[in-house]
Amino acid sequence: MQNTVHFVLQGKGGIGKTYVSTILAQWLKTKSDIPLRCFDTDQENTTFSRYKALDVKHVPVMTESRTIDPKRFDALMIDILEQDGNCVVDNGANTFSPLMAYLIENDCFNLLEESGRKVYIHTIVGGGDTLHDTAMGFVTTAKSTQVPLVLWENEHFGLLQSASGKSFLESQTYSDNSQRVRGRIVLSARNADTFGADVKKMNTGRLTIDEVKASDKFNVMEKQRIKVVFRDLFEQLDLVNW
Repeated sequence: MQNTVHFVLQGKGGIGKTYVSTILAQWLKTKSDIPLRCFDTDQENTTFSRYKALDVKHVPVMTESRTIDPKRFDALMIDILEQDGNCVVDNGANTFSPLMAYLIENDCFNLLEESGRKVYIHTIVGGGDTLHDTAMGFVTTAKSTQVPLVLWENEHFGLLQSASGKSFLESQTYSDNSQRVRGRIVLSARNADTFGADVKKMNTGRLTIDEVKASDKFNVMEKQRIKVVFRDLFEQLDLVNW
């Protein structure tokens, strides 16, 4: 795994983009010794950039008048292109449309490919009340580009199924775009009082799994449950057709 660029894109806020970015970044660090560079383009919730162990660079694309300046995305592209290595780009809901428009208008995906980078878009579909909006975001992303997709199914909001009981994977929405999907990662809804609380504690502290293992603020069972979660996620990532 080298010279890959991973964009984490979904227009709905609060769906787990930063969590996915941190998982992906930590997995990439286990796959290669080449540099990993992480970028946070969220202008309102710069959570990804607070993970000190991941050395995330914040990309300021918002002007003093609180509007997005598309040309400021140039700095992101230049950073990606100037050095070899793997890159993870976390994108906020407030910059989803401007970033997509910039990437498409400037033919950035082809530029990255021509520069020897393999590009992937990671899109999240949530369950419960988030299913409709996130499914539409999945469709928009799939139809806007020809970039390979990695689908993350977030079960923390409920099951990914319609009111009639049809799962997202059985829907026409998914079927029409499934050929674009290189792999699926399920963010399983585990016991909220144990697994959920432990992962929340980890995320609130902006910690990586290696930091949790070395921390005296987590007991042996908390560390074990976090280890189980990340082992499952890393094994799923290993199965993606990269």
